[in-house]
Amino acid sequence: MEPVVEQDLRFGDPESPPTPWAETLEVLETAELFWISTVRSDGRPHVTPLPAVWHRDRLHFCTGAGEQKAVNLARNPHVALTTGSNRWKVGLDLVVEGAAVQVTDDATLRTLADFWRSKYQGDWDFTVEDGTFRHEDGGAAIVFEVAPTKVLAFAKGRFAQTRYRFPSTSADR
Repeated sequence: MEPVVEQDLRFGDPESPPTPWAETLEVLETAELFWISTVRSDGRPHVTPLPAVWHRDRLHFCTGAGEQKAVNLARNPHVALTTGSNRWKVGLDLVVEGAAVQVTDDATLRTLADFWRSKYQGDWDFTVEDGTFRHEDGGAAIVFEVAPTKVLAFAKGRFAQTRYRFPSTSADR
């Protein structure tokens, strides 16, 4: 799905072009680490790193059912996932906004498990059982997908802020 591309000239060099979606997509597909931001029941933020995979225009991550992010998502599915470089003048930083929806279809989960296994060279090796990922030690992880409502790309060095909006019938997108 091709998003609508907008450049916000207030936050960058007016001479810099917007970042092409293909460049942003490459970062989404290859980034090894993302930071997820969720909201606790008392309104405080919770931020933690995690691996994620991009598949079928969605970002996927997993977590234990008792972990703080899963507890937060049960109350409020809205998330921001960020990735990029910690360098000032090099790289592309991304923010993906959307709602996290649990994935329970075993066929889809098997496909996602293959993506995790391949992307992380076996460091994340899951089997699928009863709508969850299973670890070798028997532990379970629930899987979520985030269909982006908005992605922000912050190009460094040339300093351009690009916003991608995704078509939707949902009122919150």
